[in-house]
Amino acid sequence: MELLYDSEQQAFREEVRAFMKEMAPVDIAAKAHTGQRYDKEDMKRWHGILYEQGWVAPKWSKENGGAGLDPIQVHILDEEAFAAGMPRLQAFGLSMVGPVIIHFGDDEQKSRYLPKILSGEEFWCQGFSEPGSGSDLASLKTRADRDGDKYIVNGQKTWTTQAHIADWMFCLVRTDWDVKQQEGISFLLIDMTSPGVEVRPIITMDGEHAVNEVFFDNVEVPAENLVGEENKGWDYAKFLLSNERTGIAGVGQSKAEFARLKAIARKEKRRGVTLSEDPLFKAKLADLELKLRALEITNLRMLIEEKEKGAPGPISSILKVVGSEVQQGIATLTMEAVGSYAAPYLPESLENSWNGEPIGPDYAAHAMPYYFFRRKASIYGGSNEIQRNIISKHLLGL
Repeated sequence: MELLYDSEQQAFREEVRAFMKEMAPVDIAAKAHTGQRYDKEDMKRWHGILYEQGWVAPKWSKENGGAGLDPIQVHILDEEAFAAGMPRLQAFGLSMVGPVIIHFGDDEQKSRYLPKILSGEEFWCQGFSEPGSGSDLASLKTRADRDGDKYIVNGQKTWTTQAHIADWMFCLVRTDWDVKQQEGISFLLIDMTSPGVEVRPIITMDGEHAVNEVFFDNVEVPAENLVGEENKGWDYAKFLLSNERTGIAGVGQSKAEFARLKAIARKEKRRGVTLSEDPLFKAKLADLELKLRALEITNLRMLIEEKEKGAPGPISSILKVVGSEVQQGIATLTMEAVGSYAAPYLPESLENSWNGEPIGPDYAAHAMPYYFFRRKASIYGGSNEIQRNIISKHLLGL
């Protein structure tokens, strides 16, 4: 298996790099350096730039409005965008529900939803996890009862990222209680402005409002919003989650964050020498870089397999486990590198509106919230324990 980029792929990288240099907004890129939070307008602006270029949905086929890039090109585009300091695009529409609609939706659903996902006009959120159903997702209790030409939805979802800014939710609901758990689940598209939908914020340890609780009280959903067949939602969810876990590996993002960590290590001093020259810290950096390189090689193996077979397969579980561990390792070393400046954490300092005096260097403000944020990486998208079970069963045959 050849893991080197060929001449066409190198040429594509140069094309992407030139585009990023010319079109990536400088003010958005500056936030990557200081750890300031990207807001919805930042994401929409960058989304619009990529939309005009035709790269906003790189994996989608051209007939569906995408770029039709192969998996290696998608990886290159992702890597160069993060290197330029750009935010991750809203994955719930582009990488999750969009492909589900393309593969399993009807023509009316494709014509209704796909153009607005592409343009960024509509934002999406994911209604999977519930208070009693996280990694054991098949035990979900949110119900949808058929009533003529509509479903009546009742229940609760939790840890729902960006529900407070989303226009639509793709939601797993139980439509049959008399069969095996996995066989009674359906995949519904729910308008977040529907009467009976209530969103309550959950403020996480990093001080950010990213996740929410969502309650459904007799919410009416048109039956035409059912994707595919009733009670086949578990199959569509497995298709979606394989894409999500591949994205969670975040190789491009981790490489950009590791580069920033090394830049901090060249500035911070301990006992008269920079951290980049301190033997103990250098050893930690080297160990983490080896893990990141191994993750990148595994990711390239998966991309080659995806290019040849059309699906990532269970290797995506390996990427999810190791990717989250690498992200947490970078966050831990970043906090160690900035030292005592990580302790006086001011959540408001990461907002656009803040105009106070920074405590320590500008790159120190995000160290603590970044550390807190990465703690959950081993849980979302299916906990690492669940992923190890998948690896044992499907890759090792145990």
